[in-house]
Amino acid sequence: MSDDLLAVRRAKLERLRADGIDPFPHAYPGVTPIGGVRAAHAELAPGTNTDSSYRVAGRLHARRGQGRMAFLDLDDRSGRLQLQAKLDVLGAARMERLLELDLGDLVGVDGTVFMSRRGELSVRVDDFTVLAKSLRPPPEKHHGLQDVEQRFRRRELDLIGNPEARELFVLRARVITAVRAALDADGFVEVETPVLQPLYGGGMARPFVTHHNALGRDLYLRIATELYLKRLIVGGLERVYELGKDFRNEGVSFKHNPEFTVLEWYEAYADVYDAADRLEALVGAVARAVGHADPDVSFTEPWRRTTLAGAILEASGVDILAHRDRPSLVTAIGDRLATADRNWPQLVDDLLSKFVEPELQQPTLLFDYPVELSPLAKDHREHPGLTERFEMFAYGMELANAFTELNDPDVQRERFEAQLRFEQGGDDETPPLDEGFLLALEQGMPPTGGLGLGIDRLVMAMTGKRSIREVVLFPAMRD
Repeated sequence: MSDDLLAVRRAKLERLRADGIDPFPHAYPGVTPIGGVRAAHAELAPGTNTDSSYRVAGRLHARRGQGRMAFLDLDDRSGRLQLQAKLDVLGAARMERLLELDLGDLVGVDGTVFMSRRGELSVRVDDFTVLAKSLRPPPEKHHGLQDVEQRFRRRELDLIGNPEARELFVLRARVITAVRAALDADGFVEVETPVLQPLYGGGMARPFVTHHNALGRDLYLRIATELYLKRLIVGGLERVYELGKDFRNEGVSFKHNPEFTVLEWYEAYADVYDAADRLEALVGAVARAVGHADPDVSFTEPWRRTTLAGAILEASGVDILAHRDRPSLVTAIGDRLATADRNWPQLVDDLLSKFVEPELQQPTLLFDYPVELSPLAKDHREHPGLTERFEMFAYGMELANAFTELNDPDVQRERFEAQLRFEQGGDDETPPLDEGFLLALEQGMPPTGGLGLGIDRLVMAMTGKRSIREVVLFPAMRD
């Protein structure tokens, strides 16, 4: 961007001020969204005038014509509207002022609606106000902002230049609204638990560490909300959910961002099968609310259900249940995967990630995870060595994870201690043993079904986006 171009815009800013015009006023009340104007006059016939007056506001997107009449395009969040400026309405001085404005300037307009002879809904400008002088030009008006890195680093430019980006993030908000509505309607209480935690737990991940100066201690950004939410079940809230940020100090990929949004819910007197039914209903409701319409993938219930071991056997030929120790599993895997420095649970997860997950495009629930992969899930009531757990997949990625929650404090302690042995073997994602959580379990936690659902990935599924960076407003980026 040339310095001359910036200088021209700054000179216009100073002319406004010299003429007694505040280029950054405090407010502009009474604005009607462009979408509302369009909706109110959708049936107007071409060439029709009205006496309907509106105040609209937004960013100047394009300009056509000079002299006695000009047309400008005005954008707001809800759409685009054509403005007609006429010399005999505004007068010479006001017309000149309007046409001197730059693309990207924010403007308020009072005017009257009409439908042009070409069928373009328009507002005839009776008066206008500069609401913010743009000192830098917007993205190129015909093609928007195309550079992918720039779109993610300068999301404000992406939103200015690409209407589909605005639509996507409005849709993301609708996804979250639909999730909340479904749980609220079923009697769940939305709660908030600490983001800064003295211990991290509820998942297998390396945490971000920070230091609290006044307390003189290190704290961790949470990797999950699970252990605190279960304390609320102990306390008698019975149905709770939290929708917020978790943080994991791990690599980035098309489906991983170190800061991500998760829904977790816990329901007393329920189990993993109740959680599966509720998940199907909730995601189905979200899909209907946002108009998901992929001809190749449907979230209509019921979804396919199978077992983890069965899916791995079918996809890779490896029977994980017949090889319950590391040496045996390494032999069964052969050269299918790199096995060095990987323990048994990690190898099973690798088999799942490489051979099974990418093939699961339709919504699928994989049940019956080995206990080694599920330290917080209750033992399977029929199959020793397995737990009552499922993960939900669609579009080749995991979206949700659910358990019949382990509520026996003695067994939970044994599981935590078994995890620590993996840590001693070099697994740096093992969380510390949480005595406070065990103390809460000793008060008695009712039978409980719990579930975590990745909101960013859910939005990916609802919009067909293949990268998490597309659906996070400000994704983590390298320098």
